[in-house]
Amino acid sequence: MNKFKKIISLLLTGILIQSGSISAAHAFSIGEERELGEKLLYSVRASFPILGEPDLHQYINGLGQEVLQVAGLQFFDYRFYIVDSNQFNAFAAPSGLIFFYTKLIESMNSEDELVSVLAHEIGHVVKRHLASRMKKGKAINIASLGLALAAIAFGGAGAATQTLLAGSLAAGQSAQLYFSRQDEMEADLLAYKWIKDLDRNTDGQKEMLRTMRRITRYRSGQIPQYLLTHPDPEARLNYVESLIFADNSSSGSSRTDKMDFAFLRFKYRIMSVASKNESFRAYLVNKMADSRSSETDIIMASYGLSQLDRQANNFDNSLKQLSQVIDAFPEQNILLVDKGILYSEMGELDQAKIILEGALNTDVSDMYAAFNLAKVLLKTNELKKAEELFRIVSYQMPEFPQVYFEMGRIQAAQGRTLESRFNLGKYNLYEGKLKLAQANFKQVADNQDDGAELKKESEEMLELIERLKDS
Repeated sequence: MNKFKKIISLLLTGILIQSGSISAAHAFSIGEERELGEKLLYSVRASFPILGEPDLHQYINGLGQEVLQVAGLQFFDYRFYIVDSNQFNAFAAPSGLIFFYTKLIESMNSEDELVSVLAHEIGHVVKRHLASRMKKGKAINIASLGLALAAIAFGGAGAATQTLLAGSLAAGQSAQLYFSRQDEMEADLLAYKWIKDLDRNTDGQKEMLRTMRRITRYRSGQIPQYLLTHPDPEARLNYVESLIFADNSSSGSSRTDKMDFAFLRFKYRIMSVASKNESFRAYLVNKMADSRSSETDIIMASYGLSQLDRQANNFDNSLKQLSQVIDAFPEQNILLVDKGILYSEMGELDQAKIILEGALNTDVSDMYAAFNLAKVLLKTNELKKAEELFRIVSYQMPEFPQVYFEMGRIQAAQGRTLESRFNLGKYNLYEGKLKLAQANFKQVADNQDDGAELKKESEEMLELIERLKDS
């Protein structure tokens, strides 16, 4: 049986490699695919909460860029998003937009598993699988396809999905756009190759597929077939196992404490802020008591508990737990940012400022430190310094809504009404509230006072909103 698997694997690999690195997608041009991606993104923003905090953004996008470095030149600028959802899914939308559900991330046990999903979704975009399935016609336009794709990506039986699928056209399109078995194998093959190129362990891909198989069996029959964006995990698992067997070993480096720290901090941060995590504390306590848990697993469970205690305003316990983690990982600058945030919430602003300034001086590219230091400076009424930092964050993270809200607060307090309204417009835009954003930008564009540059930018934003709303 193993010999047979090996032969089949080699044959399939040869066939898929010969099919070329980029599939011909005759239905949609690159420009049209970008337009569709933007429309879909704003549909998602309007319907689902996106976790865009700087530390989460930096981690997931950093891993994505690692994969893209070995994937070669691309048609699109890739962006990675975390959606707070109890559905188990990840989804690659047209034009390099890749969404991860919090529930999927919670199921993962290592950074290699996360990278395997990242690579698989990038593979779908590289092969332009969705673009190749889209059929243009007089009755079908980009807006309706956006609704169909949003329904697929965030499928299930919930009210949001029913709203997205309200039109029969969107429902009909959804049935045509789920990935085929061949699409999945092509994406898995690319992911496997890139994982090896990164010198990561391909067992992460295998373990993730085992988890997907278990979850899919559990929820079988609960979701319509055309909303299952990644069909047949059993066949995919067999395929990846055959690739590993053909290589005669699991490739790549073993996990390290540094990798485990970064992944577990990311995972536990998400679990602490996700909307449906009543059982998170019990999960962490069980992790600490489990004899199979590594030392890093146990220490990072303390990190998770510190986050829960912080949210419950149990600051003493939170600081105690966090200090244990800092003692174990003194080189991790991001923990100092966590500590500075905790002191800020305790009302000890001078101490918070010292800690956050030190963290930012250590790594001036850390927008997590910059954003939270700016928030402390805002509390201490150092408005000019705070706004300067917020502007840096907005430049580095132009789609982060909260930074525009904070800048708008400063400008409103200083009587800079046009600037405040403009930034409120950007906040609403990136929150997916297009009608409110349109009203904000119109107020600026119609103002007769000085502010020609702001008026011009507002007019550009209004044109963008019209394109996004255009059906």
